[in-house]
Amino acid sequence: MTSTLTAADVKRHKWWGWGLDDSRFRWDNKPAFAPFAKNRVGVDLTAKDPGPDPELTDFDVPASRLPEDVREALAGIVGQENLRVDDEYRVVHSFGRSLADLFRVRSGDFARLVDAVVYPGSEEEVAAVLRLVLEKDLVLIPYGGGSCISGSVTPDVSEERPILTVNIGRMREVLDIDETAGLARIEAGAYGPDLEEQLTARGWTLGHFPDSFTYSTLGGWAATRSSGMQSDKYGDIEDIVRGMRVVHPRGTVVTKPIPGRDSGPSVHEMILGSEGRLGVITECTVQVHRIAPVRQVIAYMYPDWEHGIRGMHAIARSTDVSPTFTRLSDGPETEFSLTMVKEPTSTKGKVAAKVQDGLFAYLRSQGWDTSGEMSISYVCFEGSKEAVDAQKTIVKKIVKANGGITLGAGPGAIYDQKKFDTPYLRDFLMSYDVFGDVCDTGATWSKINEVHARVYEAYYAKLEELGLDGFMFCHMSHSYHSGACLYFTFAVPYSATEKALEEYQACKDAVQQAFVDLGSTVSHHHAVGTEHQPWITEDIGEGGVALIQGLFEGSDPGRNLNPGKIVSP
Repeated sequence: MTSTLTAADVKRHKWWGWGLDDSRFRWDNKPAFAPFAKNRVGVDLTAKDPGPDPELTDFDVPASRLPEDVREALAGIVGQENLRVDDEYRVVHSFGRSLADLFRVRSGDFARLVDAVVYPGSEEEVAAVLRLVLEKDLVLIPYGGGSCISGSVTPDVSEERPILTVNIGRMREVLDIDETAGLARIEAGAYGPDLEEQLTARGWTLGHFPDSFTYSTLGGWAATRSSGMQSDKYGDIEDIVRGMRVVHPRGTVVTKPIPGRDSGPSVHEMILGSEGRLGVITECTVQVHRIAPVRQVIAYMYPDWEHGIRGMHAIARSTDVSPTFTRLSDGPETEFSLTMVKEPTSTKGKVAAKVQDGLFAYLRSQGWDTSGEMSISYVCFEGSKEAVDAQKTIVKKIVKANGGITLGAGPGAIYDQKKFDTPYLRDFLMSYDVFGDVCDTGATWSKINEVHARVYEAYYAKLEELGLDGFMFCHMSHSYHSGACLYFTFAVPYSATEKALEEYQACKDAVQQAFVDLGSTVSHHHAVGTEHQPWITEDIGEGGVALIQGLFEGSDPGRNLNPGKIVSP
């Protein structure tokens, strides 16, 4: 069945940043934020006017290279209203949301744009588009929500062939729910909010909530091995996606959602994380869960990172609790989080602020360093009221045994409400000539403190070498039996020179190199694309790279499917 929606019904980012035009990060209602920015990054927010938003008409946008006969053929497949060659659509779909992408797009660096954006409304139309791509020797780049920060949807500047982006955002329906098996068939173009709204209406949830939830799709999650903040309970996307339909040059690939497959090397696993190089994912069969009657996020505080990690490890190893998520911010991130608190205007807010001041005074009297060492933690519980209460009691004892205290549900509720707001901060910082970016890795419990410390050392050593100011913080999330994810955020100001990206890249390279030198992963959940490709050999070895190259070359000998991503030819 072909979708009745059109390209105009598919949401997209503003061309120069994250989210919609009317969404912004504000600092003027956060009294601690401006002093923090000045002290930690050397930026005086009160001394600079960031100016108006960029206008696409201020830049020269290269014309589409799409031949007229191909344009007519594509319009015949998807309909004229679902073929877009106008400048803004092409710019939006030529960049992901990596920092390098955002800097280039805001600078008008349009060295190579896609030549058309195609919005198929069915798997049959996707297959017809792919047949045309192969017949005319075009390049096809599948596009989910465009939220990737790994360069996975950005075209190669050296590519001379016409490039198509295929956006399957018209295909976003929950097709069926097998309530006995707890499986749902969902079209791959479904954005997170659309997907959850349809499932919630029937009492179910996928439970997958990445930071990019608002602007990412099910197919994109599968194609980049996404991980959501609730993975402690619901699993990473490879645990959630049990079956797929994928349009491939040799026909549709179908993987069955049957437990305990034993059919040789896993085709299913090959496609997960393949970033469009093995075809276009059109449908996923996923595990779904009944919505829990009670959901609560509780905040805790530890005197420092080391005590917090011991607490997180104890929770992960406990046989009596199974939290939905566990998160620990280190001292610098906790300090940053406190700057994001809005100035209280209500009586309730003012009382809460006084309570916090009293708490911090008490902690200082007990020897805590409340200015930079203490680490806040959030733990989410779901289930019946009795089960949630029982698990909260156990975790409270674990936290206390590891030197922490319980703050309660108030801070946890605020965190839960604001969890998707962070990406807007990058746009804001860039308007003040500050790069803000993230790097994530996986580490075992036995090495997690070493990785945490050594990455800081590598980053600040690079800043000193370059003579730059900067700041870094980190949190632990995505807890597993053997380890967890470490998610580093860093900020570095830049001058408006040609060296800006070069200096930023040197800082990021130092962090990424520290990951692989310490035996950690090149990325925990942000894909490879082109951003992390320089470390792929160190991550999986020359033999692993050769296997992947052989797979891609055998499957796509003409290099028509998103060439250049993950591994180079």
